[in-house]
Amino acid sequence: MDLLKRAILFLIFVLAQALVFGGIHLFNCVTPLFYVYFVTMFPRNYPKWAILLWSFFMGLLIDVFSNTPGLASGSLTLIAAIQPYLLEAFIPHDSADNLEPSIRSMGLQKFTFYNLILVLVYCATLYSLEMFTFFNLTQWLLCVAGSTAITLVLIFTFEIARGNSGNSSNGSNNSK
Repeated sequence: MDLLKRAILFLIFVLAQALVFGGIHLFNCVTPLFYVYFVTMFPRNYPKWAILLWSFFMGLLIDVFSNTPGLASGSLTLIAAIQPYLLEAFIPHDSADNLEPSIRSMGLQKFTFYNLILVLVYCATLYSLEMFTFFNLTQWLLCVAGSTAITLVLIFTFEIARGNSGNSSNGSNNSK
């Protein structure tokens, strides 16, 4: 069941980026990279090899759709490699083995820093590979900071909507 759910989410994120978010370039440097959220959602103790494979293939599809050979796949694979270790740093050691990162499970502050680090590393890696130089440092900083900010806004919007829908369904189950 988890495989089917993850495969559907995979397709939704790839299609959303390819059809909607990929065409948005605010101020010629800010692009929403919402698909990064897919990598941040892997639960604790999910096989590391599986996280790497999911992320690589998502990056590969994003690269195909956006004509950026290897940039997204390399950057997503990098954050997939650090995601399990970063998640462990932000959750208590006695938490559930299948804990999914969310505002509800981690708390707002830890969830914010966890996502900020992963999205920032992704954006810095992606734009460093894309520009392949720090010659125009201002442009690079604007791209990294702007894309990180807009991606985090999208992640938090989705997370809050997901949490509210979870609260309403939990509330109806508790009243039975």
